Amino acid sequence: MAGGGDELKLLGMWASPYVIRVKLALGFKGLSYEDVEEEDVFTGKSELLLKSNPVHKKVPVLLHNGKPVCESQIIVQYIDEAFVGTRPSFLPADPYEGAIARFWAAYVDDKLLPSWLQSFGGKTEEEKAEGLKQTLAAVEHMETAFKEISKGKPFFGGDSVGYLDVTLGALIAWVHAGEKLTGFRLFDATRSPLLNEWVDRFGELDAAKAVLPDADRLVDYTMMRQAKAAAAAAAASNN
Repeated sequence: MAGGGDELKLLGMWASPYVIRVKLALGFKGLSYEDVEEEDVFTGKSELLLKSNPVHKKVPVLLHNGKPVCESQIIVQYIDEAFVGTRPSFLPADPYEGAIARFWAAYVDDKLLPSWLQSFGGKTEEEKAEGLKQTLAAVEHMETAFKEISKGKPFFGGDSVGYLDVTLGALIAWVHAGEKLTGFRLFDATRSPLLNEWVDRFGELDAAKAVLPDADRLVDYTMMRQAKAAAAAAAASNN
């Protein structure tokens, strides 16, 4: 298994960027684990998931020797601390640099992702326009953050992948899928040239290739979800 008698089991769902984030962390650390796929987290959840995460009842959950750890950013930090002797180290040793990495990782989940989702999933055109406006502002901030944090090196973590690379890297497959679905690329050569290059650089890493799902599969999955949602809405309006 993971080494040293450790047993790792990941409860997840293949398309979730939060689950992908944990898979990336495990992959970069070279840790083996049992991948337990929830069949459909939208319509039914396993007893193991409900028992392991009774508060939020959602994936991902990492079971380390039977003990559950929940929430993707917390799980990535836990992996870094629990397997401290296994490189790479995701969080820098300097406390201030570590705080900066955590700040921008939270920004990804609290600002970038919600606005991006709103930009193509809003209920009205006004909501979509506002989501796009906020997304572009968030991308600008992330571009500046990469320039300052990387200090001219390939990754947020410098010469090797760090915590923020893992956090943002989980979105790369969705960046490509989103472009196919809407024509909008989250990071492009005009608005965010540094992050645009980073996307390609990160995606070429062996550990990333092993984990990131195929963009076309994500497109098919999204269209299926949209069709089901439309059918449910139509059925509700007819009742």
